[in-house]
Amino acid sequence: MSIDGRDLKFPKYVWEAPVRIWHWVMALAMVVLCVTGYFIGSPLPSVPGEASDSYLMGYMRFAHFAAAYVFTVMLLMRAYWAIVGNKFSREMFLVPLYVFQPSWWRSFFRVLGHYLFIRRENDWHYGHNQLAMAAMFGMYLLGSVFMIVTGFALYGEGTGMGSWQHSLFSSWVIPLFGQSQDVHTYHHLGMWYLVWFTIVHLYFVIREDITSGLTVVSSMIGGWRDIKN
Repeated sequence: MSIDGRDLKFPKYVWEAPVRIWHWVMALAMVVLCVTGYFIGSPLPSVPGEASDSYLMGYMRFAHFAAAYVFTVMLLMRAYWAIVGNKFSREMFLVPLYVFQPSWWRSFFRVLGHYLFIRRENDWHYGHNQLAMAAMFGMYLLGSVFMIVTGFALYGEGTGMGSWQHSLFSSWVIPLFGQSQDVHTYHHLGMWYLVWFTIVHLYFVIREDITSGLTVVSSMIGGWRDIKN
């Protein structure tokens, strides 16, 4: 294979159906989590009328908790599919192993040079390029695990001692960070961290779809990576 991947054979079936479903369900769950999480942290002004007639924040908390369960289950499903799926489904999970390969770092800096406008054209890849792999592992995957762990630790305070949420998460996460309010703060900051990642992710994906000559956005819909006509 050439160093820039221009001799790759297309079309290529890259993203299997479970990966594509996971991607879009997680995106929807993140929207629900971020919107409801923002208002849980910064509630709306009190609504007029009797308090018993309004359950707005209750509905928001329910939507947040439901989306959190979906988010967690889908991430576990994604980890399972990384084992049984094709090689592209494992890319973001194997980054710690790739970093010991000099060829991986050479490709990483070639891709980085393109995004820094040093190189005019980017290398072609079937799946994620090396920079995308690093971002998906270091920012998205680890960030998501952090949000799940801290989120269930806070949730466990409500379910109480003896619940599995409290036993598995609250019992050690809250003491680790100091106190409940500290976990609330870090969890809220983690939300903005993932929002920033999403914005950067959208920019790079759309830019790559326009400039690379390959189908990028549509590949996460149909699964196929191909050369644009």
